[in-house]
Amino acid sequence: MALPGRYLRSPTAWIPAVMLASLLVLALAAPLVWGTAADRPDPSAVLQGPSTAHPFGTDNLGRDVLARVLTATRSSLLPALAATLLGATGGVLLGAATAVVGSRARRLLTALINLLLAFPALLVAMFLAVVFGAGTGAVVLALAVASVPGFARLAQTLSAAVAGTNHLAAARVLGLRRHRLLRRHVLPNIAEPLLLATTTAAGTALVALSGLSFLGLGVQPPDYDWGQLLNQGLDRIYAEPLPALAPGLAVLYAALAFQLLGEALAGGVARRGPAPRTPAPPPAPWGSPRPKAGGGPAEDGLVLQVDDLTVELPTPDGVIRPVRGVSLALRPGEIVGLVGESGSGKSLTALAVAGLLPERARVTRRTLRLLGADLAAMTPKQRDRHLATGLAMVFQNPASALNPSLRISTQLTEAVRAHRGASRAEALAEAADALYRVALPADVLRKRPHQLSGGQRQRVMIAAGLMVRPRLIIADEPTTALDVTVQRQITRLLSDIRRDTAAAVLFISHDIALVGEFCDRVLVMYAGTVVESLPADRLAGGARHPYTRALVASVPDLAADHDRPLPTVDGAPPDSPAPARACPFEPRCPRRRDHCAEQAPPLADHDADHRVACWYPVTAEVAAS
Repeated sequence: MALPGRYLRSPTAWIPAVMLASLLVLALAAPLVWGTAADRPDPSAVLQGPSTAHPFGTDNLGRDVLARVLTATRSSLLPALAATLLGATGGVLLGAATAVVGSRARRLLTALINLLLAFPALLVAMFLAVVFGAGTGAVVLALAVASVPGFARLAQTLSAAVAGTNHLAAARVLGLRRHRLLRRHVLPNIAEPLLLATTTAAGTALVALSGLSFLGLGVQPPDYDWGQLLNQGLDRIYAEPLPALAPGLAVLYAALAFQLLGEALAGGVARRGPAPRTPAPPPAPWGSPRPKAGGGPAEDGLVLQVDDLTVELPTPDGVIRPVRGVSLALRPGEIVGLVGESGSGKSLTALAVAGLLPERARVTRRTLRLLGADLAAMTPKQRDRHLATGLAMVFQNPASALNPSLRISTQLTEAVRAHRGASRAEALAEAADALYRVALPADVLRKRPHQLSGGQRQRVMIAAGLMVRPRLIIADEPTTALDVTVQRQITRLLSDIRRDTAAAVLFISHDIALVGEFCDRVLVMYAGTVVESLPADRLAGGARHPYTRALVASVPDLAADHDRPLPTVDGAPPDSPAPARACPFEPRCPRRRDHCAEQAPPLADHDADHRVACWYPVTAEVAAS
């Protein structure tokens, strides 16, 4: 965790550092320097008060209290640190696991954490110390178990934010196992606040350990710690308070050191400022698909075949269907564009195909085949592996799709090592080759995402997809956040990949002009349905659906009259798409008639390779006028 150098030189940072360093020196050196004096009884100096020879007095055997307090530093700190580390490890793994497990396991883990949090940690520690028996090992285990729920809740809250990032969704698309997702993509992104919590928890554990030893449940004679020394000096606190206060002051000093160190680290993080984050839709594993009975027949030669795909999302106002009845097919080497306004269901369709919908979503479809294999007929493990090796996903924002805590080399090689068992050297060689194919030098492997430009990050995302040699690439608005020059570079790169590998590309975009130039075929979506499917070379002049023609007309033209406002599509798309008998575009359509409000039109053949969902499509004569 890097902190500003100016802050490290401030008193709030170096004071706790000095205090903690002094405790470390005492823990290492005190038993060697004062151990003999701490254990040597002196019958002639029993229960003496403070003096020059014994600054804190002596105990009931004449042993020097100061020497015993200093020597007890090791036996007080080590068990407290051990309990903290054990509790933090167990709690963090329990809480962070909620980001990578399925919905049922997540609910069970959440219920378990809530149940454990219902009991006060100190009472749990006292109960377990009695159950396990008095002694150092027993009290360390008791404190560790008692601290697990607190760490678990913190890790659960932090990992919930990581679970909603595109880079975790991208890792899921690669088919990585849960332990690798947890180790590589969840824990590194929540380590900083967990470190702060662990630092302050060490001070709390020290106080709790001393309290249990004071009650006789902790360290047992002949060993001793500060809590036991406090118990021994309590009987004479009114006559000689210093022998009783000395171990108490040691506990206070050590606990304060850990607390101040935690606050210093937290202050440094606050001064550095939070890392920029980009909101992302909440991806999750396969969204509880429930296929309709019976799959459609497989068509030969298709990379992707989707028939009658519907997505349902529960809301407080009822179930909505942002995608309904979508059918599409891609052949090897074909680039199909998917266009439409925001909210038309383009990205949800792609996420449904990739198995990345939110868990609350329900997917139904008659057919969903990738490379000829019916995904509904596979087990979850088989499906995940088939998707990971046959499909690559290029997200809209590469800054959120790449893990900020990992080097590019790790993110490019983990899928190859996980699925093909390649060695690290072999995977790095393939990664360098993939970067070369996207026109990036091999030294990018040593960098992290924040060291790259937006165009470079997008190229890295494409290179990551190439590592698994996919037959289908889903590019979800990959050029939206890039300038025009970089947009052309990315589309040219996808074209070259299509030519070299015969991979099919599903290209999602708002840019009608780019889609018409780049794609072979175009699907136009509105309110969750496909309203027109046509060859890309007919998009500008041969579209027949009023909505498609309105989208084409809204593209800026340099030859247009600059004094006139840019054309737009009148009205707004429906807020909550839901099945309706009427045509969804009817309220905004300039060609609407009474029949449009009574029944939704099917997607019907207009000619051999052109389909339109409109009762009254634009005729060729009107289009030419």
